[in-house]
Parts: sequence; C-alpha cells; structure tokens
Amino acid sequence: MKNFFKMFADSAKEFKSVKTITVTGMFIALSMIIEMFSIDIGYAKLNFAFIAIAVIGMLFGPTVGFGAGLVCDVVGYIAHPTGAFLPMYTLVAGLQGLIYGICLYYKRETPMEVKGKDISLFVKATVARLLDVIIINLLINTKLNMHYGFIPAAAYSTAIKARVLKNLIELAADLPLLFILLPICLAAYKRTSKSSAKAS
Repeated sequence: MKNFFKMFADSAKEFKSVKTITVTGMFIALSMIIEMFSIDIGYAKLNFAFIAIAVIGMLFGPTVGFGAGLVCDVVGYIAHPTGAFLPMYTLVAGLQGLIYGICLYYKRETPMEVKGKDISLFVKATVARLLDVIIINLLINTKLNMHYGFIPAAAYSTAIKARVLKNLIELAADLPLLFILLPICLAAYKRTSKSSAKAS
C-alpha cells in the first residue's frame, strides 16, 4: 500500500520537469487531432484519442495522467464545443487518465516473462483498457448519459447491455493499437531521455 501511494508522489514530481510538460502538451494536442477523425461503423464509433492519455499515464504516472485527462476534456470542449459544458464528464476524463497512470506507469515496471519475452506492458495495457471500458464507458458514462438525457430513460442494466456490443467492437480495435504504439512510445521516450542525460 505504501508503494501504491508513493507512485502518486513520484508522478507528482514529474510536473517539475519541463520535458514532462512539453511531452504531455504534445500528446494532449495529438488527442485533439485524433478526436476529429473518429470512425463511425454503425454499431460503434471508433475513437482512438484515449491512446494519447494512455501514453501520458505510462510515461508520467497517475497524477500527471489525471491532470492531463482534465485538461484534455476542457481543451476538447473549447476546440469543439457541443452543447453545455458538464464538469462531471471532465472529472470522468481525469479518472480515465488516473486509471492508465496507475496501470501503466513505466517507473513501476514488474517484468512478466513468457518464453524469455517480457509481456508486462501488454498485460498492463489489457487490464488498463478493460478497466477503462468497464468502469468509465459502461458504468459511469452510462449512468451520466441517462442522468443528462443523452440516452433513453431505460433501466440501468438494460442501458449497459445495449452498450456492451459497442464496447466489445471498440475493444477489438483498441487493444492491437495499444500493443503496437505503447512499446514504440516508451522506447522512444527512454531513448531521448538517455540522449539528454549524455548531453548534459
């Protein structure tokens, strides 16, 4: 438990780095761009903006991830205002960043080897995305969407069942992208960090 709370303190220290602010800002901007190119396939709308938040959580931990989620939602509303601004959704966006930070923070790596290959990042990415889908998409967002009248006023369980298929389709597209992009972003970040350390 002590290590769990220490992770938040370590993540908070990341805010002191100019590199953290720069990279986080870059990925927030990237998420805004990705948001504009969602793919509607009828039963579901594929939107990969969450990947930018996942990368921020992986690189800088839950505290920065939470802050990035909040900023991302506010900036997203300013850039693409639709309807009224609802602070509860901003808080949920922060919670999403928190989940990815807790699950993926690379400074708390715990190797899991299968046939000599470390699969820890893939396992953690799967857990993080499943928690995001179940806690954020299915449970919290369903409740909020019903509360604000964005979906028909049906029984909570009925509304969740209607959204399960949509989220399963999205999950099938999301996980392969996470498996490809997270290791690339982590390797690139570690490489630039080593280069910066040598230069200084």
